[in-house]
Amino acid sequence: MQTAPQTGHGHGHGHGHGGHGHARGVRRVWDAVRHLVVPHSHDAADRVDQAMAASRAGMRALWVSLAVLGATAAFQAVVVVASGSAALLSDTMHNVADAATAVPIGIAFLLARRPPTRRFTYGYGRAEDVAGIVVVLVILGSAVFAGYESVRRLAEPTDVRFLGAVAIAGLIGAAGNEIAAQVRIRTGRRIGSAALVADGLHARTDALTSLAVLLSAGGAALGWRWADPVVGLAITAAIVTVTWGAAKQVLARLMDAVDPSLVERAVAALQGVAGVVGVDRVRLRWIGHALRAEVDLSVSPGVSIERAHTIAHAAEHELTHAVPRLTAATVHAHPARSPAAH
Repeated sequence: MQTAPQTGHGHGHGHGHGGHGHARGVRRVWDAVRHLVVPHSHDAADRVDQAMAASRAGMRALWVSLAVLGATAAFQAVVVVASGSAALLSDTMHNVADAATAVPIGIAFLLARRPPTRRFTYGYGRAEDVAGIVVVLVILGSAVFAGYESVRRLAEPTDVRFLGAVAIAGLIGAAGNEIAAQVRIRTGRRIGSAALVADGLHARTDALTSLAVLLSAGGAALGWRWADPVVGLAITAAIVTVTWGAAKQVLARLMDAVDPSLVERAVAALQGVAGVVGVDRVRLRWIGHALRAEVDLSVSPGVSIERAHTIAHAAEHELTHAVPRLTAATVHAHPARSPAAH
């Protein structure tokens, strides 16, 4: 007889430890049968609370970085108008883009709070991955515009004015971007948001490229009219490079890629569960900044439905403690094939 108990996410399920005699036995059998067809979750509310907390943390990170980058870009824009620096224009455009990307990611975090529906049965967590694509496209668009302006300034060189203000704007741009990068990367990694991490990595690159504005100011001070647009092109190239890396990360998430070490941790945890004969399959996938798992286990042939369920439940318990940010797991237990069956 093949049994296939499946579990949702949880740790305690009330298997009827109280009661006496026949009533107790009937209750335990009923619990076992019920869990075969109904995913169970004692601490589902706790997991939902954790997911909500992650979304709130993401929103806080976005608001902080939006305020910092918005103020930085506003100051730089004033200096751009006064100085005519192509390099500073490139840096300012990227800061504006970084600030603007908070909008799609913020919308994704808000959508992720909505409960699943009959159409979106897994909820709206994948909106974060879509937001990641929007982030990449927005940043790429700003790089194209800044690159165009740098080429135009290179073909038609102009003098850069207010060099001291340009240098100060570059330093402020570096500081603002590094603050935004720290906030977004740390929060993104903590809650498992690829879109937020990608956005933060881009801000960190902008912090480095903002310092390149100092080179354009120095070159202009020496009378090198070509230095400013050349630095602008260099900044654009750097942004395109990091954008490509962020794009690969976001696309990998869309293709359900996970860190192989997470699978190894899951397998190791499952193999240590009493009664598990073999781990046949482990599948993990990200839905927003939360992980879900589907597992197939082999148990000894001839075990009862209740025993198979107990093993599956214990396996689910170990799995959710071993894999970070795992919010739901479905565990199937079936009898192992005997050597004679092959």
